[in-house]
Amino acid sequence: MISFPDISPEIFTLNLGGFSLSLRWYALAYLAGLILGWRLIVLMMRRPAIWGGTPPTRPERVDDLLTWVILGVILGGRLGFVLFYEPGYYLANPGQILQVWQGGMSFHGGFAGVILATWAWARRQGVPVLRLADAMAVVAPIGIFFGRIANFINAELWGRPTDLPWGVVFPGEAAQFCPGVAGPCARHPSQLYEAGLEGLLLGLILLAVVRGGGLRRPGLAFGIFLAGYGLARMFVELFRVADFQFITPENPLGHVIGGPVIGLTMGQVLSLPMVVIGLALIWRARSRPPVAP
Repeated sequence: MISFPDISPEIFTLNLGGFSLSLRWYALAYLAGLILGWRLIVLMMRRPAIWGGTPPTRPERVDDLLTWVILGVILGGRLGFVLFYEPGYYLANPGQILQVWQGGMSFHGGFAGVILATWAWARRQGVPVLRLADAMAVVAPIGIFFGRIANFINAELWGRPTDLPWGVVFPGEAAQFCPGVAGPCARHPSQLYEAGLEGLLLGLILLAVVRGGGLRRPGLAFGIFLAGYGLARMFVELFRVADFQFITPENPLGHVIGGPVIGLTMGQVLSLPMVVIGLALIWRARSRPPVAP
């Protein structure tokens, strides 16, 4: 087993009078993903050749899109967590719904928020929605990669117990307690699995799609992202501990559909439509001729 590295979730803290201001790795991950993704989209919009002609929008208009995307990530991620994972709690405590600094964000909710924000911005600006979605799909793995690394540093969303040599002993009583295991137990570093599959591998695949002229087929990159993320997330859920509100003595794996042994977790349920829609978009894009240069 591997001991958890001595990394604080906070990069630094400033004490100003009676107030403390901390920069956390999780916040930095959001910032890095958004900024790098924004710059990459700007570069893509400056290269008409990869689109087979005119890019979906002008590079200078991407700045305005970034503002919409930030709002979509934050509002969608928070509302997704509230609706998908703890609706009962927040129904009883509605004043805490907007307290995002207390934690609680959903990838699928944030993704839905970005989709809605991108669609609204594109319709308002007269930009082809599907082609803009392709550009967003190419850069999305950057933010996912940094976000999952931040999850690991925060020692959250850890995996199920394992005796594999790369199992990690995460800090905290809940993480170190495993039924039937004497002493601290090692767990799958499922955050790193997701960083590698949903972030690094999927990002490399999408860059290869761009280099191979895939942006000339509207919807192809977006479809590959949807299907790729959905499949990767459903696979990693086999090693990841489900959210605690779904775990009971009778349902130790936290399945929300099926039985206690064979079933689907909430992450798998939310990812399955992504796979179906993604495959449909891939088939649609491949069945039509590419945009002529």
